[in-house]
Amino acid sequence: MVKIGKSNVESTPLGLGTNAVGGNNLFPNLKDETGIQIVKTGLDSGITLLDTAFAYGMGHSEELIGQAIKGYDRSKFVIATKAAQDTSDGDVKINNNPQFLKKSVDDALKRLQTDYIDIFYIHFPDDQTPKDEAVAALNEMKQEGKIKAIGVSNFSLDQIKEANKDGLVDVVEDQYSLLHRDAETEMFDYLRENNISFVPFFPLASGLLTGKYSEVVDFPENDIRHGNPDFTGERFEKIVEKVNNLKPLADKHGITTAQLVLAWYIKNPDVTVVIPGAKRPEQVQSNAKALNVSLSDEEYAQIDNDFRNI
Repeated sequence: MVKIGKSNVESTPLGLGTNAVGGNNLFPNLKDETGIQIVKTGLDSGITLLDTAFAYGMGHSEELIGQAIKGYDRSKFVIATKAAQDTSDGDVKINNNPQFLKKSVDDALKRLQTDYIDIFYIHFPDDQTPKDEAVAALNEMKQEGKIKAIGVSNFSLDQIKEANKDGLVDVVEDQYSLLHRDAETEMFDYLRENNISFVPFFPLASGLLTGKYSEVVDFPENDIRHGNPDFTGERFEKIVEKVNNLKPLADKHGITTAQLVLAWYIKNPDVTVVIPGAKRPEQVQSNAKALNVSLSDEEYAQIDNDFRNI
């Protein structure tokens, strides 16, 4: 188990990203029943962190998780959710206003049908709210027992520093993968020095790091992968070649390429919890097996070096 920042929240080092659970605005053809089964499969497979957000289906992902967790011991797993999208006037605007964030916590509690949220993130920074004031509002929610840890997501390093002015930030969630490594130079030093956990999103690079792609895919416009430069041209070909080079090591361990990549994150000292998503329950079961994979220091370094300078 790993600890989240300075809080008392603990989790397995592999969680479940749920943007495809109720995230009908992100992916086409999602079924609610499948989403509920994905969550249950995660909990049944020993995963103890569910990562969701209001933005996944504009509250629908949270609602489905609220249904899925009925019958499970709430003390045995962790829920992380996020808010910043204000839809009160019909449009979607990013809002970090303290009152809005406090209302967002209360609304999420209702959708999730739970008494507390383990980790609550400000999903995106707005342009006007001082970040330490936004975090102070979440700290009030923490004092009331409604949340247990405070996070920020998609913040620049300067915004993280402003948010953490009073030392209240426990965790940062941002893009990081073997393909997107800016966080290593931009924020990891600061996070380490301030005992702030790090959770990467898109750890499997929208499926690219699983080894399932060998030719360019034209995703529909209502798919969040549409127009992603990782899936086009020379960059795509280079990535596919690097991923294919992982296969011998995966075969040596008797695991899939995806499990090997997830094991690399689990061993990475700067990653606290890795949260791969899934569109099918079988993917969740497969990802969970990465918890039992042990890479040597040499194998970890080999993967690390192979994916530099893509």
